[in-house]
Amino acid sequence: MPQKTKARTSKTDIYATLRTEIILGHRKPGERMAIDDLKTRFGTSVTPVRDALQMLNQEGLITIKPRSGYFITQITLKTLSDMLELREILEVAAVERAALAITDVQLAALRNVHAGYTGDDDQAYTRYTDENRRFHYLLAQASGNQELALALRSLHDRLARFMVIRHAGKSLEEIHARLVERLHAHDVTGARKAILEEVEESRRAIMDRIMQEEAAYWHVGTGGDRENGK
Repeated sequence: MPQKTKARTSKTDIYATLRTEIILGHRKPGERMAIDDLKTRFGTSVTPVRDALQMLNQEGLITIKPRSGYFITQITLKTLSDMLELREILEVAAVERAALAITDVQLAALRNVHAGYTGDDDQAYTRYTDENRRFHYLLAQASGNQELALALRSLHDRLARFMVIRHAGKSLEEIHARLVERLHAHDVTGARKAILEEVEESRRAIMDRIMQEEAAYWHVGTGGDRENGK
C-alpha cells in the first residue's frame, strides 16, 4: 500500500512543492534545478522529478536548456510588460462577452472561488494566487469561448510569480465581488470598467515592486530578451 501511494502522489507532490517555491520567490530566476539533488531531496527516482519539471515547463515556470538542464525561467522587463498588456486584452475580451452570456450557475461558481482572507503567510498567498487564477479562468469560460479561456489560464500560469508579489490578499475578494455584481446585472460597461481597474492596479503594483526590489532577479533593462535561455 505505501508503494502504491508513492507512485500515485510523488510526481504531483514534487510539482506542487516546487511550484510553490518558485511562485513565492524562494527559488530565483536562472537558478538551476539539479535532478540528482531533487531526487535525493524527495527520496524518489528520476522519472517523477523529470515529470514534475516538465509540468512546470508547460506553465512557463521552468526552462529546459538542451545539454544544460532545467532552470527557473528568466524574463526581461519588456517581456513582463508585454504579458501584462496581453492580460488586459484577454481579460477585457472575456469580461465583455461574459457580461452578456453569464448564467446563474456560472455566477455562483465565481462567488464561491474565494475562501476568505486568512493572513499573509506563504500558504495563504499561494492560495490567493490560485484562487485568482481560477476566478479569471471561470470568468473567461463564461464568455463562451473556450480558446480564450485556455489562453487566459496559460497566461495566468506564467504570471503567477508576479501576481503573488502584488500582495492583494485583503482586497482580492472585494475587487472580484464588485466585478461579479456588474456581471450579474449584465452591465457590459460596468464590468469592463471593473476589470480594467483590477488589471491596472495589478500592473502598477507588480511593476513598482519589480523595479524597487526585484530588478536584479528579473534582468530588467534594455538588453535582449533572455526568457527561455535566449
